[in-house]
Amino acid sequence: MRLRILAALAAISVTALTGCGENAGGGAASGGTSALRIMAPASPGGGWDQTSRVAEQAIKSADPKRRVEVYNVPGAGGTIGLSQLAGEKGNGNLLMTMGLVMLGAIEQNKSKVTLAETTPVAKLTEEYEIVVVPADSPLKQLSDLVAAWKADPAKVSVAGGSAGGTDHIVAGLMAKAAGVDPKQVNYIAHSGGGEALNALLGGKVTIGVSGIGEFAEHVKSGKLRALGITSGQRISGLDAPTLKEGGLDVELANWRGFVAPGGISDGDKQALTDLVTKMHDSQAWKDAVAKNGWIDSFQTGQEFAGYLNAEQARVKGIIAEMGLVS
Repeated sequence: MRLRILAALAAISVTALTGCGENAGGGAASGGTSALRIMAPASPGGGWDQTSRVAEQAIKSADPKRRVEVYNVPGAGGTIGLSQLAGEKGNGNLLMTMGLVMLGAIEQNKSKVTLAETTPVAKLTEEYEIVVVPADSPLKQLSDLVAAWKADPAKVSVAGGSAGGTDHIVAGLMAKAAGVDPKQVNYIAHSGGGEALNALLGGKVTIGVSGIGEFAEHVKSGKLRALGITSGQRISGLDAPTLKEGGLDVELANWRGFVAPGGISDGDKQALTDLVTKMHDSQAWKDAVAKNGWIDSFQTGQEFAGYLNAEQARVKGIIAEMGLVS
């Protein structure tokens, strides 16, 4: 009897130790056994959600033993998710997808939590924006939009992502280039690309602005018509002129990346960087980048941290100039 009791206790001890090796103190540096969570700080269907889920599959492809979970925290241009991330200080098993949109939202919402409370991990991609209308819209080309804007800006409703984000900035820059006061743009913010698409297809808004990857398939299927894209040149496989071709001198690329909570250990920071680098180098990631029309702009470490600081200053200036902050 005593031998059986000792054997049972030994088994319990081994189980406990195994659990500790996998979870307790198990940051990203623990060799890939711990589950990694990726927060998409927006509703399903948008760019951050899409990037997060592509990253999940690419990480699993590059590191089959790694457990990865994506979850959504929508609201306020990602600043609700940012606030939650700040509360996870020291957690080395968490990444948040973010980008240019969040920088604008921080300014627009006067967020008390900023990216200074995070750990920059990697810049991933850039993506140009696309301006679309429903297939049955009377606006056939960009000049029609400009004429409608000049006639009555309030009647031209613009669906896009969060207030102060990339879509909003593009709309403001377009209006300014068209000779319309950016403050008069009737911008309707949505928490995800799926919501903006529904508003467009439902005839609730005049035009939509989003990343090319979110609307391209609907343009190709004929549900939407592209009035212009924010790149300097046309993009192969997409029937869309540039905004410059249509007479609006606007060129802008959105970008997305990963940050981790603040206060993580140097070991966890390096492990996360190594994991994301491994993901970036995988064929699954490369295929997704090509499929979605993204531009590979990978940066890590101090290079990304420096870029992030410069972008925060740039976006703050654009938003002030556009009058997007009350």
